[in-house]
Amino acid sequence: MALHIEDRPSDSPHIARVWRSHSSGVDRMTSVATSHWELVVWTHRGATHAAVRGPETAASTAEVPDDSESFGVSFAHGVSMPHLPVPLLVDRQLDSPHVGGGAFVLRGERWPLPTFDDAEEFVARLVREGVLACDPLVAEALDGGTPPTSRRTLQRRVAAATGLTPSAIRQIERARQAALLLGEGAAPLDVVHRLGYYDQPHLSRSLRRFIGRTATQLRRADPAQPLSLLYKTRT
Repeated sequence: MALHIEDRPSDSPHIARVWRSHSSGVDRMTSVATSHWELVVWTHRGATHAAVRGPETAASTAEVPDDSESFGVSFAHGVSMPHLPVPLLVDRQLDSPHVGGGAFVLRGERWPLPTFDDAEEFVARLVREGVLACDPLVAEALDGGTPPTSRRTLQRRVAAATGLTPSAIRQIERARQAALLLGEGAAPLDVVHRLGYYDQPHLSRSLRRFIGRTATQLRRADPAQPLSLLYKTRT
């Protein structure tokens, strides 16, 4: 009984992460909060599906089809689809209206289904065709830079490109990092100091909201309800 997840970074400035998974004997998982939107493709009982999944602002329980294969491209902050603004996708999933013959429909057009190995080429084509756009100011700001613009303008552009406020993004990413540290055996008080939480109750509230686990539960994995993809990021 397991949910096997493999992921990798990408050299594309438009991609945050590429991942794939296989489920066996698991019927649900805890989907942790994420500040990135993604394109997901999955196969179950011979049928293939595709969807665009928006940022998730809180942890939730998600069903996992048994013996299914999934693949996803998580997009970098600042990358968006002009025809489908990210704010409309927050805490939502929009399925492709048609998937078949090795292709799916996006923006009313058929596109070949991407794979774990050719995600960069697929995304590069979406950029060339104008399906994807990127606001470099957003990426710079969220990477700790100081773009030459007012704070209000910056907040507006971050919200337009990510569907979230800069503060919400920082909170989600910090909770994800805290979950990783605790899962590696770090003491809660050490995590509080390392990541800038006020105190342990502050850390606990953040974990419950964004990860759906307590510190103790994170240090003791639950194979019956595994967590969705977590990977190291800067906070």
